[in-house]
Amino acid sequence: MADLLKVRARDARDLETIAAFVQDALVAPADIRYLPRQRRFALMLNRFRWEAAPKVESNRPAMVGPAGDAGFADRGEGEFERIHSALTFERVRAVKRRGLEQAMTSGVLSLLTLSLDGPQLTIAFAGGGAIRLELDQLFCYLEDLGEPWPTVWRPQHSSGGPGGGAP
Repeated sequence: MADLLKVRARDARDLETIAAFVQDALVAPADIRYLPRQRRFALMLNRFRWEAAPKVESNRPAMVGPAGDAGFADRGEGEFERIHSALTFERVRAVKRRGLEQAMTSGVLSLLTLSLDGPQLTIAFAGGGAIRLELDQLFCYLEDLGEPWPTVWRPQHSSGGPGGGAP
């Protein structure tokens, strides 16, 4: 059985940790929900398990993989893993979406990062789309659900982040 994540964020530093775990997660638009009565915003993620990924040589060529515009390195079968995860934000006053129209109707979003600026939290996606949450206070939870499954695709970045740059 894999070590499953169960992490919470109460401040910007905690959120940076969660942002690293969810970088390159794939999100189906149908798996994004705002529940205004409960003041809860939730996303179901297909999360790449960065914490379980072996290091990859930086000179290995990138290939286009399932997320489309992101580069992916092809490795041996089952060398990498993905897992379903729930990312939840509590005490949400309002939600605004920008630049997600095409992705919301045509496929899958690739999550880039989470950032906090005062009471505003931004969920940024590849292609420039974003969701902005207006928060009373940061209460964020990330929890893995089920068991991971093997994948041959590792997200690849030109520089920085868990998948990029240096080996």
